[in-house]
Amino acid sequence: MTKDKNTIRATIIHRLIEADSYLKPYEPILRQRLENIDNTETRLIGDEKKILDFALGHLYFGLHFENGKWVFREWAPNAEAIFLIGDFTNWMEDTEYALKKDNETGQWEIRLSADSLSHGDLYRLRVHWAGGSGDRIPAYAGRVVRDPETLIFNAQAWFPEKPYTWKIKDFKVPKRPLLIYEAHVGMAQEAEKIGTYTEFRENVLPRIVKAGYNTIQLMAIQEHPYYGSFGYQVSSFFAPSSKFGTPEELKALVDAAHEAGLAVIMDIVHSHAVSNEVEGLSKFDGTTYQYFHIGDRGTHVAWGSRLFDYSKHEVVHFLLSNCRYWLDNFGFDGFRFDGITSMLYLHHGLEKAFSAYDDYFDDMVDESALAYLSLANKVIKELRPDAICIAEDMSGMPTLATPLEDGGIGFDYRFAMGVPDHWIRMIKEYRDEDWPIGHLWYELNNRRREEKTISYAESHDQALVGDQTIIFRLAGSYMYEHMHKDDPNITVDRAIALHKMIRLITLATAGHGYLNFMGNEFGHPEWIDFPRKENNWSYKYARRQWSLLDNNELKYQYLGNFDKQMIEIATRFSFPEESGPNLLSLHDEDNVIAFERKSLVFLFNFNPTVSFTDYAIPAAPGKYKLICDSDDFSFGGHGRLETGKTHFTMKDHGTGQNYLQLYLPTRTAMILQPYD
Repeated sequence: MTKDKNTIRATIIHRLIEADSYLKPYEPILRQRLENIDNTETRLIGDEKKILDFALGHLYFGLHFENGKWVFREWAPNAEAIFLIGDFTNWMEDTEYALKKDNETGQWEIRLSADSLSHGDLYRLRVHWAGGSGDRIPAYAGRVVRDPETLIFNAQAWFPEKPYTWKIKDFKVPKRPLLIYEAHVGMAQEAEKIGTYTEFRENVLPRIVKAGYNTIQLMAIQEHPYYGSFGYQVSSFFAPSSKFGTPEELKALVDAAHEAGLAVIMDIVHSHAVSNEVEGLSKFDGTTYQYFHIGDRGTHVAWGSRLFDYSKHEVVHFLLSNCRYWLDNFGFDGFRFDGITSMLYLHHGLEKAFSAYDDYFDDMVDESALAYLSLANKVIKELRPDAICIAEDMSGMPTLATPLEDGGIGFDYRFAMGVPDHWIRMIKEYRDEDWPIGHLWYELNNRRREEKTISYAESHDQALVGDQTIIFRLAGSYMYEHMHKDDPNITVDRAIALHKMIRLITLATAGHGYLNFMGNEFGHPEWIDFPRKENNWSYKYARRQWSLLDNNELKYQYLGNFDKQMIEIATRFSFPEESGPNLLSLHDEDNVIAFERKSLVFLFNFNPTVSFTDYAIPAAPGKYKLICDSDDFSFGGHGRLETGKTHFTMKDHGTGQNYLQLYLPTRTAMILQPYD
């Protein structure tokens, strides 16, 4: 290790400790981590290559048409014989389709004439190893389809005569606060079936644009055998799920989003892989440890899935190439890395309360996984400096969302996963009048100031069967009977009022971004339950009922209207961003909180029974206009405030303090804008 590198590393660590003094006792471990990342990169590529060029495994392995011939390559070191089988061999082993092995690298290859395969042909591998054999889907397969009658998966040669022509070729993510719309293509339509990329582009994308969100986060894109896994049990990492359509249709969806000015990121699952052997990577060459850890460490005890060995050259090559593949081929603008906590720790975060910094620096941390994540971010940023990288980590590991050049792991953002959990506790454990507003303020702002965060009141996690959305926790079965506008109901009124307040205060206090799961913006009443044996394989709950929002006679429209205005104001005033909220007033007994952000004054009266008159709120001197009122009739409120009303500050001559005197109706949120 050169003196220069040691000096640079010492400077970086010094800056980390300056930003967070609690890191000081762990300075030696921080140094070792940075050294391990550097050494891992050198071990992978040497001193001459670039890590970005290393991440091109998808251009070498798998099926390709090169110089007028078909070429197929696979890595399977334990295999003793491999045959390409498919339509072209009548699914029988044929010596003409036998691969040849390079014993030194464990790589297999076959070259075939142009007429040996055609676009659309189905194929797979027949792999033989000592003591056994089995069929396998190629690891780098770019398209995998399932026969609707036999339900068997196969790879498919996908080389259309006319490649997709991009309309928007050089989309760059604008520098703006992230307003993310989390969506699942398959369940995004109202019909009781699996939706398609085309249906999403034609029917759902315009809704997202109209709602004002600027980024789409797509779930379940990587191929997965079991639809009900929500896409988190991946089998073919390089194949966009054929459940939703063709690769070209996915490209058209991303292209259309870019044309509308929206960035598109995808959930990428590198924390584990499905345990399926034919469709997935498990026992691909007859061993349990080709891609995964050997023994018990290779299986996730709670998920039943396989766990990657991030210390292996070929595994890191596979995963880094996967990152680049989705950016290069499909135009995605970044990733939400799923299950980071499981990757980072040998205990996977199961039944673990992260209560001290020691938890982030003990021998339970998987340093190889940490190095992989750092290199993944490096590949992504070298290819797309504007790309968005988000870590889903519930442990709160320091430096995860610190830039690479500053000694961090390189994610742009981390999710504030404690916020939705706190909302659940508030709703379940407290009466309305007892809501601890001070503790709520703390939880909404409890984040590492050195790292960017994205907040949300609820994501898909809270919408799944076994959990409940906020609106359903608040209204229960009354949602099925009392959502007509001409049907007053005190329980539904409470639910609508609090739903609006919860979402607005979460957005208004968010660190650097905000996320919403599709349909939750208008209070979608149903939980998500994918087809399974227990529900007779029904799609009734694996869809979004947009007609509820579109029906002018239903109260769902109130919530959709409010969400739209909330997002419009956030866009107009560019928050959430660096400067966080400034607390103006907080009274636990009154259930009232007021704060300032981007010159706007936000006020929330969570009190269920008391409306306050002439309530004093400290504010900068001047005039203020009411620009958002959750109690407005158009949002399902009672219209107790005057739309657009102007308020003037007053001065307490005793203290010199300027303040606003306001009427705060029960369960109401409002936003005031200063103006000349």
